[in-house]
Amino acid sequence: MAKLPIWIDCDPGVDDAAALLLAHWQEETEIVGISTVSGNAYVDQTTENALKLCDLMGASYPVYRGAEKPLFREYHDGAEFHGKNGFGGAELPEPSRAAERLPAWDGLYEAAKRYEGSLELVTLGPLTNIAIALGKHPDLKEKLHRIVMMGGSATRGNRTPSAEYNIYADPEAAQAVFRSGIQIVMCGLEVTEQAQLTPEEIDAVGEKDTPVTRFFHTAVQDILKKDMERGRVGWCVHDACPIAYLAHPELFSAKEAGVFVETQAELTLGKTVTDLYSDKKFGIKNALVVLEVNRPAFAQLLTTAVTHI
Repeated sequence: MAKLPIWIDCDPGVDDAAALLLAHWQEETEIVGISTVSGNAYVDQTTENALKLCDLMGASYPVYRGAEKPLFREYHDGAEFHGKNGFGGAELPEPSRAAERLPAWDGLYEAAKRYEGSLELVTLGPLTNIAIALGKHPDLKEKLHRIVMMGGSATRGNRTPSAEYNIYADPEAAQAVFRSGIQIVMCGLEVTEQAQLTPEEIDAVGEKDTPVTRFFHTAVQDILKKDMERGRVGWCVHDACPIAYLAHPELFSAKEAGVFVETQAELTLGKTVTDLYSDKKFGIKNALVVLEVNRPAFAQLLTTAVTHI
């Protein structure tokens, strides 16, 4: 079976790290490029983190630096959950190479041209790079197969009561993506908050004692504590969901819906407004909203990946 070519746009980030490890390990996917954006940390840090993760995995995936800030708004980081360095304080050696010279939006476009309709775009952070790419290269939307994103929610928020962080961080960029006409698979909070690893599962990974498992076990401790303080049974590995979905959609359930983004209101800024549960519909179903995951199977998939790199 041919591997799915994937481009990962991310802001590493502890759960971004888990997603990259999973994408590297699973045989169904092939990473053709990684782009970075200001999100969980500033773009200089997220770019450095992506390069460090490539070294940790023994991989030479091209890494492209992206946007420093949202299209029109101030940048707000995710240090509260991911720590100042984005890795929860876990340290990795300095990267062995620099990022590519092309900016993220141009690197993505060149890759999409090479794969001509088969490239899967995975987004794990704010959607700034993608909006810039669509604005600069209008034919990009015809050259991607689909966008599989971690972001949004049909019912709630985590940055505000109504908005998930990746969408709230750059709502205008997110709106441009949802209005682009590209097929979208949205892994929002409904499913990503189910995708948990328990403390016992995390400790079992740490017992393997490899460079990857040592980093993983250390990086997740602070965010695991914060998730459990919020009533979870473990750590919500949000960003690993789109990667797992690509290889194993049978682990998930989803429904089609119309989804657009609030960019004007104060209380609901960044809300992904869906017609999934409403009587009134948008008249277009532009997204597949993922709602459930087989948690034990997901946990087995992710922990196997991390312990076998």
